[in-house]
Amino acid sequence: MTVDKELEKLSRLTPPAATPEARARALAAAMQAFDTAGNNAPAAQGNAKGWRQSSIINWIWSPVMNKKFLAGSALATLLVIPAAGYLAIELTRSGLPITDQTEIAGNLSQNGVSKQPAATAGQPVPVAPQAPAENGSLAEQSVADAQALQDKETPALAKSGAARMSEFDANDIAALTNKPGGSASAVGAAKRSAPAAPGIAPQQQLTEPMAASTPSPAPPTDRRVQIQLDPHRERFANAAANPIKSVATDPVSTFSADVDSASYAFVRRSLTGGAMPDPQSVRVEEMINYFPYDWPGPDNADQPFKATVTVMPTPWNHDTELMHVAIKGYDIAPATTPHANLVFLIDVSGSMDEPDKLPLLKSAFRLLVNRLKADDTVSIVTYAGNAGTVLQPTRVAEKSKILSAIDRLEPGGSTGGAEGIEAAYNLAKQGFVKDGINRVMLATDGDFNVGPSSDEDLKRIIEERRKDGIFLTVLGFGRGNLNDSLMQTLAQNGNGSAAYIDTLAEAQKTLVEEAGSTLFPIASDVKFQVEFNPERIAEYRLIGYETRALNREDFNNDRVDAGDIGSGHSVTAIYEITPKGSPAVMNDDLRYGAANKVPAEASDNTHQGELAFVKMRYKRPGEEKSALITTPVSEGNAVAKVDAAPQDVRFSVAVAAFSQKLSRIAALDSYSYQAIADLAAASRGTDTFGYRSDFLSLVRLADGLSQR
Repeated sequence: MTVDKELEKLSRLTPPAATPEARARALAAAMQAFDTAGNNAPAAQGNAKGWRQSSIINWIWSPVMNKKFLAGSALATLLVIPAAGYLAIELTRSGLPITDQTEIAGNLSQNGVSKQPAATAGQPVPVAPQAPAENGSLAEQSVADAQALQDKETPALAKSGAARMSEFDANDIAALTNKPGGSASAVGAAKRSAPAAPGIAPQQQLTEPMAASTPSPAPPTDRRVQIQLDPHRERFANAAANPIKSVATDPVSTFSADVDSASYAFVRRSLTGGAMPDPQSVRVEEMINYFPYDWPGPDNADQPFKATVTVMPTPWNHDTELMHVAIKGYDIAPATTPHANLVFLIDVSGSMDEPDKLPLLKSAFRLLVNRLKADDTVSIVTYAGNAGTVLQPTRVAEKSKILSAIDRLEPGGSTGGAEGIEAAYNLAKQGFVKDGINRVMLATDGDFNVGPSSDEDLKRIIEERRKDGIFLTVLGFGRGNLNDSLMQTLAQNGNGSAAYIDTLAEAQKTLVEEAGSTLFPIASDVKFQVEFNPERIAEYRLIGYETRALNREDFNNDRVDAGDIGSGHSVTAIYEITPKGSPAVMNDDLRYGAANKVPAEASDNTHQGELAFVKMRYKRPGEEKSALITTPVSEGNAVAKVDAAPQDVRFSVAVAAFSQKLSRIAALDSYSYQAIADLAAASRGTDTFGYRSDFLSLVRLADGLSQR
């Protein structure tokens, strides 16, 4: 078919009074004919192309002179979308830094294609590659071609099903192709309608937006192709290992309690993924405290803790000993647990659009909801750029309403976590339950990039909010941009705890099996202080707790924040101690120490048989003044051989050894992974949930990976 014949046909089929849709279909056929003609006559291709452009422009604009014109958005879409698709492909192939999900679309709005989503025109639908219909519109064909080429050129960016969208507003395309979703004018009206909470489709809103006193909800985020750069940019706190200290100069060690478990799950994911973990990601105390132990607990809630101390030979150094301090919290009976007011603060930003992030998060929270009692309440706040309320406080008796709200969450947008935190705390304060549990549960990959985002800024926000008596749980998800450092900052400064959820099984452990310790605090601002007797102990080294160190004077200062312990929680601290006169002593005696030493009074003779003195301070929930528990450590706490130590003590020591070796602590250089595995296997015990068997598998994996 020649170009002249096609133009003649075009004029005959599309009189000036033709509808815009008919003219668009005819234009698509004409352009296809022009391309065919140009391909068949390469020598004349340049001239044909110029003549084609001139003819088409004249044809398009002649109806305008007759006051019959095409919709402006249709024309812009016809001209811009193919170029935008090609540009996105080329930028992706070149590895240019496109990190903002709206950046692919760029400034299309100035060419007539809106970047803003439709708020009421219906949920966007993915545009899949398809064969062009004989009379299909050019807009449809351009979309299909761009998507098909992108899928071919960049398969790593392909996204499945309704979870992925192309780089333009699907509602604008619906207006051009006369598909459900409205005309161009309807789209414009939709864009001017009231915004919805981020992360949930407008027609699926379950509640009204937040009150004026809380941050305004953001419009629903259009879901564009996400390009993740630098997939391994996790952030961890850079804390040096605790040094060996001389008892002669530093006899007192002070630190905050820590019941977090995030480090263990992250280490496990690294090893099972075939890589040794970042040494900074290994926090020894969190590795040890990950496991349930059968430490003896208190008989009643009047004294919420009981300490058990064991002194034993060090498996990796025959010239030192370990002082193992095991703390067990009072376990609240399920029937007596107080009413819970929970606010789920859920990150629905674009970075959460991965299978191990938002989809896993939704499944995890479903497990938790099924664990709660009927009179507990749940609220849901989402954030992506701005914050919005998805679910006002709802009793768990209406479980289907809560689960439906969770199921409807969708990712998209940047991460404005500070506004989300403010909104969640406002909602928790609004529904505050006296003598109950008031807790914000933040679930995120930790990527806060909008608004106040530095650790210090967010720390100040959390510190202010903890004064309201609201606790915090931080749940981390996913890999690639996990901000563990920020998670730790929020948890440590917000009367909270942190966990990392890498599998649904981990969610089951954290939110169901350990729900009591996760949700119900029995004490806040829990601090430990150990004083060593210089007559018996020359040196000591606290294993772990580097990020929880406190000054000596902080112990008696009730204004200094510290960790919190939940119902039934176990806390373990291990010191490597060097007895006086041991060849392992690293520090020389002080030249002037003996001459300046004040003689001990006769009353002090009663303490000469002690190795150390352990003190614990804590506050009951809601109280401002702390209470004190003390435990002396003597020879009666010592065992002569490693095998003589209790089973749980030996297993926790194996975990401590493994963690230090992963952290590249020099003291463990000569202690092999096989020796660690042997110690753990001999003390595995009943292992009801299989956690200890899994630990043995991790030790073997680390052994193999370290020898590559």
